[in-house]
Formats: sequence, C-alpha cells, structure tokens
Amino acid sequence: MSAWANRLVGIFRGVADLPQEFPGKLTAEERVLAVAQSREGGHLVATSLGLWLPEGGTARRVGWHLVSKVTWDNGLLAVIEAEETGTVAGAVVLNDRPPRTFRLTGASGLPEAVHARVTGSIKSSHHRDLPGGGAWLVQRKMAGRDGIVLQVRADPGTDEEALKSLTAQVVAATKRLRGTN
Repeated sequence: MSAWANRLVGIFRGVADLPQEFPGKLTAEERVLAVAQSREGGHLVATSLGLWLPEGGTARRVGWHLVSKVTWDNGLLAVIEAEETGTVAGAVVLNDRPPRTFRLTGASGLPEAVHARVTGSIKSSHHRDLPGGGAWLVQRKMAGRDGIVLQVRADPGTDEEALKSLTAQVVAATKRLRGTN
C-alpha cells in the first residue's frame, strides 16, 4: 500500500494520520493510535497490533506481546523488545534484545498509547526465584488473536533445567485449572 493509501485508510478509520513518508505496510484491520517523529529519523507508530519502529529507510512492527519494557523520560523513549527463542511445554521462551532509544519531537500521545497497550496486554505477571537467578512468567493477550499465551523470561544466569522444570509445572497447573489437556 502506498503512503498516500495508508494515509487515506487512516483518515477513514478516524484515527491518527500516518505520515506520507511512513514506509510500513499496515494490515486492513490495523488501526493507527498515535504517531511520533524521531529526531534520529523516521516515525514511531502505535497501532492496534503493535509498535512500528524505524529501521533505516524502512519500518518494522513489534507486536505488543513482544514489547518487554518501555520507559519515557525527558523526550526519550527507550524500548526493550523481546525475541522468541523457543518453547517449553507450550510456553514461549523470550530473551530481551538491547534497548533502543528514540528522541521524540513534539507532543504526540505516543508514550501514553504505548504504555496503555503494553500494560493492557499483560493479564498476569509473576517472578519466581530459581537456582542462579529467576524467571518472569507472564500471561499475555496477543493483539489480533484469541486466547492467552504464557511467556517465560529468565534472568541472566538462571539454571536452564530449573527453568524448564518450573515452566512445565506451571503449564500443567494452568491446564488443570482450565480443564484442558
């Protein structure tokens, strides 16, 4: 879809306008919530499905369920994105990527939209101590999909076997509570 068509779709949806030069390709059901320009170049766009981040001359959408942490301070937005590195007993194992920072220009509502979407995707979050560290067990709603996904994010140095054992126990207990196999 061309930049002109993206903007036209945004106007008809009655939400924030996409900049004409935005290179991303939104899906038909994706709504634009907020847009901010980065002083480093490009635009950050919060949509119903994720946060679009500028990458050189392109843009890449990070689903809300993969945004680990976002901080906003003095016009600087820091985003920590997680990557899926595998599964254990049906739970998704995540590792955090290094933080990316963006200096935003002007008031845009983007930090508030991002905060609302990230916190809104989290249904529960618990930290468990394990040998060598610990792990976060997070149940999240994935934008555009039904159901909840269990994500596991280990602290640095956490014993892998202890992490696998805990994850399998949590998945089994969750299935028992839901009455599923």
